[in-house]
Amino acid sequence: MKINGNEIRPGNVIEHQSSLWAAVKVQHVKPGKGGAFAQVELKNLLDGRKLNERFRSADTIERVRLEQKDFQYLYAEGDNLVFMDTDTYEQIELSTDFVGERTAFLQDGMTVTVEMYEEKPIGITLPQHVTLEIAEADAVVKGQTASSSYKPAVMENGIKVMVPPFIEAGERIIVDTGEITYVRRAD
Repeated sequence: MKINGNEIRPGNVIEHQSSLWAAVKVQHVKPGKGGAFAQVELKNLLDGRKLNERFRSADTIERVRLEQKDFQYLYAEGDNLVFMDTDTYEQIELSTDFVGERTAFLQDGMTVTVEMYEEKPIGITLPQHVTLEIAEADAVVKGQTASSSYKPAVMENGIKVMVPPFIEAGERIIVDTGEITYVRRAD
């Protein structure tokens, strides 16, 4: 789908310089002299490079629609993670580098969304919140309860998170996977 250069919005995926790019930031500039343009910060979806580019309203850009499919996480095998398509039951393997630091949040049977372009995976989205158990938490320091202070704790997956003083080891909490922050106690 062709769009004008001034129609690019953050989150759009475009084809530029024969590669796939996601618009991270878009700023519309109207200089005193000359025509208006959109200053766009792009991130390459295939190798992670960043690029700043100017697009005038007369420029036409190919906007790419990504196919989103639900996959179920099955297990880890070496440096690869095995996922199953929930519709066709086909299995795919993605490297742990592809998922990145969020690999620690994967749980057996978890449903994730994989963005595909021409049947090739280029992005993965985990659920917004996951429930994890606290493996160890520091003791509460007396007098800290008056202010809204947080203490460090280590979850069962080995990742550290800041939690309120009333959270103890063994409790289950809900964590935001995007920000890696404490949300609330699990019911």
